[in-house]
Amino acid sequence: MALRSVRHYPGFFSIAMLCLIILYAPLIVVMVYSFNDSPSITNWGGLSLRWYFDVFTGPEAPRFRAAAWNSLTIAVLAATIATAIATAAALAMLRAGKFKGRSLTFALINLPLMVPEIVIAVATLIFFTMIGFTTGYLTILIAHITFCIPFAYLPIAARLQGIDGSYEAAARDLYATRAQSFFLVLLPLMAPGVISGYLLAFIISLDDFIITNFVKGAGMETLPTAIFGSVKQGIKPNIMAISTLMLGVSILFVTLSYLINRKGRQSP
Repeated sequence: MALRSVRHYPGFFSIAMLCLIILYAPLIVVMVYSFNDSPSITNWGGLSLRWYFDVFTGPEAPRFRAAAWNSLTIAVLAATIATAIATAAALAMLRAGKFKGRSLTFALINLPLMVPEIVIAVATLIFFTMIGFTTGYLTILIAHITFCIPFAYLPIAARLQGIDGSYEAAARDLYATRAQSFFLVLLPLMAPGVISGYLLAFIISLDDFIITNFVKGAGMETLPTAIFGSVKQGIKPNIMAISTLMLGVSILFVTLSYLINRKGRQSP
């Protein structure tokens, strides 16, 4: 019996449209009202960029700049270290052959994807408290590295799985050392997956709020926690402008990650 496309089932289109509206309608509202000239978040006063200028020059601009710098530096460091660890993990899982505990290792690598983020946040805070670690910039960085590893691992492992082992074997036959065969042959072939994993880890770190809010400590802010602090005092139009900017950056990085990963799958 021929399999039917899921699109042919009654009600599929309606349910899909409903899900899309529920997911994206609030984002569209925020984006539209970020260009509202009125200081009210409900009354439309015409198109304006005043709240985008307010983000960079308004009274809260120094706070947002400091928070954005913290978010950016943490995201760069966390993504770099997480990508390096994920690359090493992918090589061990896919090029080292079968070894004892391989399935358990794979489960541990992907555990942060399956465990609710609030559970990871609470567990991380308890761990830092038990070892007497003062919460702040470093604790956020460590937590983000741990959380970003599986996001970097998945595209890297997918790319490595598609690379035939004959390339490395040919390099070794031509008297290349293991390091040379990796850096000169395998790594360039893995590059699309590595870059895709890095971009994905970067944006996950940049946008994270729950884990950051638990382990940041007093006086330390990232952009998501600074936004949350401002929202508690009342939603302002400049918050919508910042949210729209962050949404744009997220869409850009996720799109780049997808395109690079897709191009990598098409190459040998």
